[in-house]
Amino acid sequence: MSDPKADSPPRYLRTSEAARFLSLSGRTLEKHRTYGTGPEYHKIGGRVVYSVADLMAWAKRGKKKSTSDPGVGTVLPAKRHTPIPYAGKERR
Repeated sequence: MSDPKADSPPRYLRTSEAARFLSLSGRTLEKHRTYGTGPEYHKIGGRVVYSVADLMAWAKRGKKKSTSDPGVGTVLPAKRHTPIPYAGKERR
């Protein structure tokens, strides 16, 4: 029997819905977007939307079996991790 969702279009969630899906606050998801540490997103007009598949893939990167398991990837915290160049120059 075929998967009934196979022919359906991808589902998109707005920031608040995506945050609830991931059990995060909307603000945390916004910070992840700002620092480039979060799931991939789409801009449609002025709206930010996330595909459910992208949210699941991002969350799966942090999957671990134990505290010593290096896993396949890392989900970084929502903060700046490297200096961001400003107009080609470093900020003072």
